Amino acid sequence: MAFNFGAPSGTSGTSAAPAAPAGGFGGFGTASTTAGSAFSFSAPANTGTTGLFGGTQNKGFGFGTGFGTTTGTGTGLGTGLGTGLGFGGFSTQQQQQQQQQQTTLGGLFNQPTQAPTQSNQLINTASALSAPTLLGDERDAILAKWNQLQAFWGTGKGYFNNNIPPVEFTQENPFCRFKAVGYSCMPNNKDEDGLVVLVFNKKETDIRSQQQQLVESLHKILGGNQTLSVNVEGIKTLPDDQTEVVIYVVERSPNGTSRRVPTTTLYAHFEQANIKTQLQQLGVTLSMTRTELSPAQIKQLLQNPPAGVDPIIWEQAKVDNPDSEKLIPVPMVGFKELLRRLKVQDQMTKQHQTRLDIISEDISELQKNQTTAMAKIAQYKRKLMDLSHRTLQVLIKQEIQRKSGYAIQADEEQLRVQLDTIQCELNAPTQFKGRLNELMSQIRMQNHFGAVKSEERYYIDADLLREIKQHLKQQQEGLSHLISIIKDDLEDIKLIEHGLNESIHIRGGIFS
Repeated sequence: MAFNFGAPSGTSGTSAAPAAPAGGFGGFGTASTTAGSAFSFSAPANTGTTGLFGGTQNKGFGFGTGFGTTTGTGTGLGTGLGTGLGFGGFSTQQQQQQQQQQTTLGGLFNQPTQAPTQSNQLINTASALSAPTLLGDERDAILAKWNQLQAFWGTGKGYFNNNIPPVEFTQENPFCRFKAVGYSCMPNNKDEDGLVVLVFNKKETDIRSQQQQLVESLHKILGGNQTLSVNVEGIKTLPDDQTEVVIYVVERSPNGTSRRVPTTTLYAHFEQANIKTQLQQLGVTLSMTRTELSPAQIKQLLQNPPAGVDPIIWEQAKVDNPDSEKLIPVPMVGFKELLRRLKVQDQMTKQHQTRLDIISEDISELQKNQTTAMAKIAQYKRKLMDLSHRTLQVLIKQEIQRKSGYAIQADEEQLRVQLDTIQCELNAPTQFKGRLNELMSQIRMQNHFGAVKSEERYYIDADLLREIKQHLKQQQEGLSHLISIIKDDLEDIKLIEHGLNESIHIRGGIFS
């Protein structure tokens, strides 16, 4: 069983034909259910190929090939691969959108029909897990446990009857234990933005070095029409030496206006068999749209838990959603999917760290520039003050020369009187001058006492003081030892002198 959210193809008033079990998330519209990969949220169905991008398929954003598939059977937007490869006018696009909306409304909320093959598969799975009849003895119980273990692991085949083929256990079966629910960010781009994601099996450095050749190759794939231009929106590194390239195509009309080719139109063209082969030759391993989900699609996705996921776990995942406006719960089945998300997380962490390092370097550079700017501002302030003083001196001299030979005017006399009054107030003993002299004397006394006290005070570190004491003690011990040696030498000298004197007396007695 796969994660099927859609309904088998059918029209109102007619019964749905039996459909094969889908291998991925089915579309939200009238998509025909076909076997696909595990995480493709839609199964493409192309019903028209008129024009370059005619018979478009509206696909939402996908974790494999996009959420939802609504098949449009409009007239297309171009004039054909052989007649210009144009995207047509704007009126045709509006008409096609109306047809697509009608088709979407007709099949979006259809309830999924339980196909007989799916019910048979469930019955066979239950038989293999609970009551196999392969051997007809007590070994069937052991076989049932073995089948349960395989179902829990999500791999192997479950034999239960000699006349019925075994059940193939995959990680998408409801009994697989290696399942979890994560969250993915929902894109907020509109279909008019025309963004399509191409995943290349190449390194980012190779893509960037050959970006111009890549754009030219994509332009050739689009037919080489001069009215179309391919633009790269962004390049991002992915795990396992893969690179994600986001592109959009701009169409220029003869009257000078331009517009972006819609995402669904461009994606439908890339999904054509011959175009897909050419993209694979360029190294493209996956192409998908990047458009936002409609509220109806989000509602249906959240209301119906994926096949194989417990509804209680799905409800709890919706409750635990940290940001329901930007994130959407996504099932994770198997270790490979968990490993893929872990690698993507590590890659994003490295990119965030690289960006933080760049920001840190920019901040350091800005701080250096700020310090330099502050120093220059201070220098310019000093220069401005100097120039202001020089300008004032020049103005004073100029005014003196201009007023030389003239009598003092009335306003100058008033100014002189005011200056004399201020001078008298400053020179008064009890006014400002006396207070200033008192403050100056106090400041001098404080400086003098501070200098004296600083001369008398000293401080020696405890370790240094201990070393000085130890050194003086060693000097004292050395002096004591030296004194004792000198005393011993003096005693020896006295003994020698005494012996000499005795020998002299003895010799004198002999000669006498």
